[in-house]
Amino acid sequence: MKRIQLLTLSLFALTFGLLTGCGGDSQVTIKLTDAPGDFKKAVVTISEVYLQGEGGKVVLSDEATTTNLISLANDTQDIVKDAVVPAGTYSELRFVISGAYIEVEQADGSTLIYATEDNYAGLPEGAKVAGKLQTPSFSSSGLKVKFDGDVEISGEQKVILVDFDVAQSFGKERGQGDKWVMKPVIKGADITFSGSVNVTLAKGAEVSLPVINEQAVTLGQFKATLTAEADADGAAAPAAEEIALTDANGDGVFEASFKFLVPGNYKINFVAPAGVSFTTNPSVPAPVTISSGQDQTQAFILTSASAQ
Repeated sequence: MKRIQLLTLSLFALTFGLLTGCGGDSQVTIKLTDAPGDFKKAVVTISEVYLQGEGGKVVLSDEATTTNLISLANDTQDIVKDAVVPAGTYSELRFVISGAYIEVEQADGSTLIYATEDNYAGLPEGAKVAGKLQTPSFSSSGLKVKFDGDVEISGEQKVILVDFDVAQSFGKERGQGDKWVMKPVIKGADITFSGSVNVTLAKGAEVSLPVINEQAVTLGQFKATLTAEADADGAAAPAAEEIALTDANGDGVFEASFKFLVPGNYKINFVAPAGVSFTTNPSVPAPVTISSGQDQTQAFILTSASAQ
């Protein structure tokens, strides 16, 4: 399971996890995902990503990334990873697009390619460009994604979802012949605070851990797992995230923290060392619901443990 599980959006979605930073700053991670449309390919090169706010421009990434939006239907790709963002108020996100092409299916089943330049580096080898794809000002001022109101960043955990309609964002303008124009349709932006859950496991007062291969078993050999429930459409649930339990303060309570979770339903479980069977109170797998902005603790007591 990815640390940030993306919500399933019907179209091109950007997900930001504003991770807790130091000195009032935050870190931001941007992921892309998409759903199939009428285009065979919609490839863009994003050369810069930045936030625009009261303090001016804050560059999150200036490393060029080329991606086919259509192929991201069931996957994600990091565009920005752990960029430090100063505390402040921001009104919009901007993507500088240095090049792009689309491959459009024709009535007879063939396809035609329209590109910003005939020699655009993102084109497949040997591709023949049928016409021009215009991206007005996107290579200078950038594609502007306005938030629904200013976003204040002060070290809190956030997930910002921006719905971008690929199918409606490329089209021919009347009288332009073979020219296509990229005019993104932004459906809106929701701000959703991510959540986290701290899982604890302590040994019951009368419970003795077994000895396996002449080695005494400890709670530090247990692992906590968190699994997101399957989507409503029946898609398989992602693999469980697994974290080793640790007791940093030595109080006998072992912990594992799952951070930056998109709100939703999950299940908590534990993995014991090989050869050990166990029970807990409450029993596992235990359901847990992560709400927007919620940080919670789920406590478990080991009620029995024995060698199999």
